[in-house]
Amino acid sequence: MNWINKMERKFGKYAIPNLTLYIIITYVVGYLLMYLAPNVMDYCLLEPGLILRGQVWRLVSWLLIPPGSLDIFTIIMLFFYYSIGTTLEKTWGAFRYNFYIFGGIILTVIGSFIMYFVLGGGTLLIMRGGFFSTYYISLSIFLGFAATYPDMQVLLYFIIPIKIKWLAWLDVIFLAWQMIQSGWTTRVAIICSLMNFIIYFFATRNLARYSPHEVKRKRTYAKAVHKSQSPNVTKHKCAVCGRTEKDGDDLEFRFCSKCRGNYEYCQDHLFTHKHIQ
Repeated sequence: MNWINKMERKFGKYAIPNLTLYIIITYVVGYLLMYLAPNVMDYCLLEPGLILRGQVWRLVSWLLIPPGSLDIFTIIMLFFYYSIGTTLEKTWGAFRYNFYIFGGIILTVIGSFIMYFVLGGGTLLIMRGGFFSTYYISLSIFLGFAATYPDMQVLLYFIIPIKIKWLAWLDVIFLAWQMIQSGWTTRVAIICSLMNFIIYFFATRNLARYSPHEVKRKRTYAKAVHKSQSPNVTKHKCAVCGRTEKDGDDLEFRFCSKCRGNYEYCQDHLFTHKHIQ
């Protein structure tokens, strides 16, 4: 996308490096607050009604709410998200990764205000870690990684090898089921939180490669490569005697600089052949 390239040239220097580390730190702070001062978390929820009444810190404080309860699996997932997040940043660049993450955050806030006005005002009474939370922001990181490295293999439950794209499809199916079973608040939360993934990949990926002409070109190229790798195809052939490298391991072949065209000769005819003009 040209406009992202222009933004990167203009604002790239302001990108936050190693952003995933700061995301994990906010989750750690959130877990500490949950256990040391649980009542404080009620003042961190993303509640548009309370924001409009002056509690503007809720625009960012909801990022402290971690995506789930703390257990050994959550700790493993935090290390996993740090790994894939830093990999994405190295692959995309700091600015584009920042653009992706903050885009999801801003769209989530917008979605909460949309539901606030649709429901006629008042508070949404969002449960901690529920509707508008960091859960779907974290999931967007995973989906972004799966779309970038679909064939990377991971060990499910540390035992079962599986390509990451299949795990991503399972998440997509789960999200679809959630949207069917839940109300509009959850649906809007899912759509807005993952809109960064939808916009980024549908807008930046070159969809022209899926055109019939491009598909035919790739198939033709694949057939040509396969043919060139056939055991009956040789790399060298003498223009005089027709011998190839398969006729002897001691044969050597050279091109003649005095012949007009690409004519190759074995060592027996390199200096004795008649030059082609």
